[in-house]
Amino acid sequence: MTTPALVRAELGRLTATPLARVAFIALMIVPLLYGGLYLWANQNPYAKLDHVPAALVVNDTGATVDGHHVDYGEQVAKQTVRDGSFDWTVTSASAATSGIKSGRYDFVVTIPAAFSQDLASASDSDPQRAELVMTTSDANSYLASTIAEQAGKTMRTSVSEQVGKRAAGTLLVGLADIRTNLLPAVRGSGSLASGLGTAESGAQQLAAGTGKLSSGASQLASGTADLPAQTAALASGASRVASGSASVASGAASLDAGLDQLRSQTASLPSSTQQLATGAARVAAGNQQLAATFDPVLNGVAALSPTTLLTQIQAALPADATLTPAQQAAIAAALQDSTLQQQITGLQQQSATLRTQLDQLASGSAQVSSGAASLATATPTLTNGIARLDDGAGTLSSGAAQVSSGAAAVSSGASALAKGATTLSSGASSLAAGAATADAGATSLASGLDTLHAGAVELHTSLKSGRNDIPASNASTRNAQASVISDPVRVADQDIANAGTYGAGLAPFFISLAAWIGMYALFLILRPISRRAITAVRKPLPITLGAWLTPALLGLVQMLALFAIVRFALGFGVEHVAGTIAVMVLASVTFAAIIMMLNVLLGSVGQFLGLVLMLIQLVTAGGTFPWQTLPAPLAALHFALPMSYSVDAIRQLMYGGSVSAAWSDSGVLACWLLGALVVTALVAGRQSRFRTLRDLRPSLIG
Repeated sequence: MTTPALVRAELGRLTATPLARVAFIALMIVPLLYGGLYLWANQNPYAKLDHVPAALVVNDTGATVDGHHVDYGEQVAKQTVRDGSFDWTVTSASAATSGIKSGRYDFVVTIPAAFSQDLASASDSDPQRAELVMTTSDANSYLASTIAEQAGKTMRTSVSEQVGKRAAGTLLVGLADIRTNLLPAVRGSGSLASGLGTAESGAQQLAAGTGKLSSGASQLASGTADLPAQTAALASGASRVASGSASVASGAASLDAGLDQLRSQTASLPSSTQQLATGAARVAAGNQQLAATFDPVLNGVAALSPTTLLTQIQAALPADATLTPAQQAAIAAALQDSTLQQQITGLQQQSATLRTQLDQLASGSAQVSSGAASLATATPTLTNGIARLDDGAGTLSSGAAQVSSGAAAVSSGASALAKGATTLSSGASSLAAGAATADAGATSLASGLDTLHAGAVELHTSLKSGRNDIPASNASTRNAQASVISDPVRVADQDIANAGTYGAGLAPFFISLAAWIGMYALFLILRPISRRAITAVRKPLPITLGAWLTPALLGLVQMLALFAIVRFALGFGVEHVAGTIAVMVLASVTFAAIIMMLNVLLGSVGQFLGLVLMLIQLVTAGGTFPWQTLPAPLAALHFALPMSYSVDAIRQLMYGGSVSAAWSDSGVLACWLLGALVVTALVAGRQSRFRTLRDLRPSLIG
């Protein structure tokens, strides 16, 4: 028998009777029902979550924020119901509790009474975290509870974003106000730094000036130290002048009396003229000496003035020291004392009068001397001029008295001048001490202003830098910034290969599982290998191919029908149509070879192992959860069993993934196919040469 003949014979056997045909058709549609119904039921469950009943309990009592009543719980409830993700029912706490126990609600979300108060406390000193209470019951549905947890997280994220946006907006407005208010501070600190710089420069100049003032005041105090002694000597000389002028006045009075006697005693005049001439000559010489003595004193008194005193003070200073205008002004102010000025003026007036009187006295005494000489030579003429001489003597007596009075005034003025000089010397010492104190204070002021200026510059720089660190913004910018701060991370979907829906994501796994189940069901009625062909043909390879081609052709039909259901009835997207169909067919024919091998090798035990192997691959293929989550022994089986590769290959081609990975997976399936066929051929060859008890008593299956 040839291979096609074997295929025709097996197909004929399967459709020989009506009951056989019904059984054949029923087993053929098993994988279609399994894969199609399951994928249809799970086509897109997330799109119908709005049919899941859920209760929403709002117990929030609200809060007061900035003087306004807010009710965040009511806002969250309205937004949640408006969103429509679930079939929400706003109800009371008691109704929600009874509803979840009876199964009317799959889960309950409760907004507590302090929800708004806790959210508003974020800006207080004792912030509290707000809560959303999620009540679930796995007795209703475990997956519904899992979905409810995700719903709670979504609500939490929404509330956090709203509150965060509001808080960030308030913060950004505050920063903008700070930036605006910092501008006057920056300008003021700049003006302060500039003013302190000027003040620092002035303080340094002041310190330099007070240093010079202190030095000059010290020199002034040193120069005026001898002035009291000098003015005391002047007062002493003026006293002696006063005493001498008193003597002159007394002599003039005596002269007047003598002339009176001379007039009455003219008889004795000739004998006395010589004595008179001698006395007159002495008087003239004394008057000249008196004038010469008084002349420098009177000149010094006449020259007394603040300017001359200031000049004398400067002349007394060392050659390398000079008085500043300020120091000269201070000394001039001290010398401008009104009492001292009055005394100096009075003394100068009296000294001028005394000078006049002394000049008169000198002139009169000279005349007396000349007259006495003439009298000595011309007595008759003298007798005639005695009367005139007597009158002149009276005038002389009066002038001498005036000279005596002026000399006394000069003496008094000199004493006052001595007292003023003492005051001046004391004032100069005080000025020197004060100038030293002022110099120390000015130096300290300059140092303090230098530190203050450096601090003001640092303050201005820091304020300016701080203001520049706060970005400028407007209402639109702040709103955008608040949105980003409240929700800083956005997950951007970048799908290299996208399944589209939940059902499409499960399709590769259930297609592979349906292919295995389809082959397993067919081998319930298919003979793994023809005993008749083994006995008649005795060619293992044609026999093996003939036995395998029958389920392979039936698997091809099943996969084409299943693909039509997946692609057109359910509407799942397929990127590589031809490749997906090819892998589906390859998986089906590979599974046919494996199950046939188990049946040929172990009989009914092999058929049972096919069921066990399906259950193992149901776990290890990684069709639902990633295979990395499996325990280590099962993870190792993931790489050993063929369904793992069929699932991965269909994924790659169906979703538009890696074609090279699909080729690699197909290569592994092809190796399983060839290996199973080789083992089957070897067993068939052995059976063509030997008979076993099992051959004589065939199993119930096959």
